[in-house]
Amino acid sequence: MQTTAVMFLASALFSASMFASAADEGKPAVARVKRITPVLYVSEVEPCVKFWLERMGFEPGAQVPDGDKLAFAIVQKGDVELMYQSYASAAKDAGSAAEKVTPQGSTFLYVEVDDLDRVLAAMRGIELVQPVHTTFYGMKEFIVKDPGGHLVTFAQPVQK
Repeated sequence: MQTTAVMFLASALFSASMFASAADEGKPAVARVKRITPVLYVSEVEPCVKFWLERMGFEPGAQVPDGDKLAFAIVQKGDVELMYQSYASAAKDAGSAAEKVTPQGSTFLYVEVDDLDRVLAAMRGIELVQPVHTTFYGMKEFIVKDPGGHLVTFAQPVQK
């Protein structure tokens, strides 16, 4: 029991010294980021969820209804997560500040994949905003719009 207490204390002191040394060097002590989830605002959540589930093999995550529609929904695949929220729901959350908090317009997602041809096949029937092309920075890419109007670039490193 004393050994456990000593190990705990040593661990705590080591952790504290790590934060202190970061602060001593003029760098702020920061918490570890566990997840970042982009939130995309749309008129209707359901078509966007369907896009990711059916075309990219994502799984449904949390969903919050608002009457007969979804207020917001999360889709996920492995460690990747994306959330869509309706403008109406955001307006309810933000009240009179809704336009400042959730301005309407496109968001841009850059999604690196391991098989661009397979993703291109999954996008059959969706208009390509920009066809497949190779960039100067060594990526093969194409761009589509999701059902909410957000631009999604799918990319894969060029094979050498």
